[in-house]
Amino acid sequence: MTEEAGSGKAISRRELLKRGAIGAGGLVVSGAFAEPIWARPLTHDAGNTITLGFVSPLTGPAGGFGEGDPYILGLARKAFAKGLSVGGTHYSVKIVGKDSQSSPATAAQVANTLIHSDNVDLMLTTSTPEVVNPVADACEAAGVPCVGTVDPWEAWYFGRGAKPGQPSPFRWSYVFSFGTQQFADAYTHLWPQVKTNKVVGVMYPNDTDGNAFRANLIPLLEKAGYKVFDPGGYQDGQTDYTSLISGYKKNNCQIFHSAPIPPDFTTLWKQAAQQGYTKQVKIAQLAKTGLFPSQIAASGKLGPLLASGAYWTPHFPYSSPLTGLSSKAIGDGYTKATGRQWNQQLGATMSLFDVAEAVLKKSGNPKDKTAVANTFKTLNVMTPSGRLHWGTGGKHNPVAPVVTTPIIGGQWVSVKGSKFPLDFVLCEHSGDPNVPIQAKLKPYKG
Repeated sequence: MTEEAGSGKAISRRELLKRGAIGAGGLVVSGAFAEPIWARPLTHDAGNTITLGFVSPLTGPAGGFGEGDPYILGLARKAFAKGLSVGGTHYSVKIVGKDSQSSPATAAQVANTLIHSDNVDLMLTTSTPEVVNPVADACEAAGVPCVGTVDPWEAWYFGRGAKPGQPSPFRWSYVFSFGTQQFADAYTHLWPQVKTNKVVGVMYPNDTDGNAFRANLIPLLEKAGYKVFDPGGYQDGQTDYTSLISGYKKNNCQIFHSAPIPPDFTTLWKQAAQQGYTKQVKIAQLAKTGLFPSQIAASGKLGPLLASGAYWTPHFPYSSPLTGLSSKAIGDGYTKATGRQWNQQLGATMSLFDVAEAVLKKSGNPKDKTAVANTFKTLNVMTPSGRLHWGTGGKHNPVAPVVTTPIIGGQWVSVKGSKFPLDFVLCEHSGDPNVPIQAKLKPYKG
């Protein structure tokens, strides 16, 4: 038996191991976020400790999304170090992070560990349907409130079994993210800045994201006057894209749009250059890949002038209530701390923790899972991503568990005076006019 710090109560070694998840060497075992036990806040009473679970892809094909997450978790832990007062009770806050390894099976596995071993009060998750969907499903099954982001809402909602026109089947899980309408708005304001034949060749895999783009975005583009050539779905990890590229060339697709896992785009685009297709392209528009500097760097000399979309950049005019940091300060702080270029996932992950603080405070009782889940129904909070308000209806709240966030169209270019080879500049702001435009779209030169 040992005495719990500050409580005067004796607890067994078994209970100590359970609470602290102590492994060899006295470490708190939390996957890629493992840290010494002395670096974590002391738990005086499990009833007065709020445990937040966090799942994102730090490794695997979608690992680019997780590059900045350890930095943001550091900011969140610092902000929560003094705890949280709710309804006259003061709580300490513990954050336990897990790596999904870009695998749906692993995402579900670590989510269940967080739910059943770490006893999380609220789950946070981000970055692609391969991560967010299985985590949300695990929370639905266990009755744990969950909020996710950076998962196109149609892929999150319909991809998990919800039916159009029917009430939401989800009680515990919520999301704030862009959808195909936000992509369409960005593209139809961005693409006219370059003269093309308005023929779009698409690269959509046979997965949750690809099928959502196929079912929802293509009709919106066609309604806007674009002719879309879709060669059909393919399997993630394919290595030969000759048949797709031949179709793009034959149909003279001057606009190329893709939504693959990052390695697949890199493979296709290098083959497209070898086969002459990149010379035909006037706009090369990326989604799901091309979001981060590391992904653009993988394309080498083919990277400059690739177009993409942003769900956050340091130019967003919003701040984090939890940390008090502006969007610019978040980006600059990351670069100073790591030497790396800012990454748009920084703002989205920070927004998750702003949402967490707001919903826990407004719930009245952060240890009451039903109260927390019900608070999401009308939650209104400012974040680095902008204002998020559930329960309003309309275009920003298309179904009860969803708040849409903007996609701002832009392009990777060389910026004079920058310390980095390429910077992402914003070229339209149809999704949020408060976000400043920085440049005009230039034709791709492959």
